[in-house]
Amino acid sequence: MFQALLKTITFEDFLEWKPDGGCYELHDGVIVEMQPQGDHEEINGFLAKKLNVQFDRLNLPYIIPKQALVKAPDRESAYSPDVVVINQKNLSSEPLWKKFSTVTQAASVPLVIEVVSTNWKDDYAHKLVDYETFGVPEYWIVDYLALGGRRYIGNPKQPTISIYYLIEDEYQVNQFRGTDCIVSPTFPELNLTAEQIFQAGRTLEVEQ
Repeated sequence: MFQALLKTITFEDFLEWKPDGGCYELHDGVIVEMQPQGDHEEINGFLAKKLNVQFDRLNLPYIIPKQALVKAPDRESAYSPDVVVINQKNLSSEPLWKKFSTVTQAASVPLVIEVVSTNWKDDYAHKLVDYETFGVPEYWIVDYLALGGRRYIGNPKQPTISIYYLIEDEYQVNQFRGTDCIVSPTFPELNLTAEQIFQAGRTLEVEQ
C-alpha cells in the first residue's frame, strides 16, 4: 500500500525532510509514503536472506540496507526499493551516501527488487523506465498477487516474476511462474523457483 502526500518539493528538500523510520519515496516531486503489509514483508525478508547467502559464498562486497534511496536520473524522483543490493566498493564515490543513504551511480546497484502491491503501475511503468535509464543491470518485479495488467503478466493473469536485464542499455525480460526455476544473470546459482518466492511465508515456517 502507499499514500501520496500531495505537495510538490525538490529532491534536495525531500532529502532534508525525510524522517528517520518510515519508508518514503519521491515521485516527480510528490512524497509517497510506502506501507508494506505482512506477506509483502515476508517475501522481502526471504529474498534478502537467500541473496545474502550468495554474497557470502561468492565473497562479494554487497549489502542489502534496510532503507536506501536510488535517485532517478534527470527527475525529481527517488525510490526506496523493497530489496536493493548495494556494492560497497563504489560507495566512496557516492556523494549522498553517508548523510542520506542515497545512491546516484549505476555501479553502486547490481540488483533491485520490487514486490508488487496496489501501486503496481509504478513498478511496471515509471520505475521500470527509471531503473533502465539509471543503468540498474537487473530488476525484478515480484507480482505474487497477479495485480499487474495483462499486458505485463499475460492472460489469464497469474503470479509472475519478471526479471529485466540490460542488453546494450535496454531491458530485456524473462518471466517465471509456478515451478519455473529463477534465472538471475547476476546470481546464476540462485536455486529458487517462482513458487518458493510466492510462498515465502510458508517456506520460512517449514525451515524453522
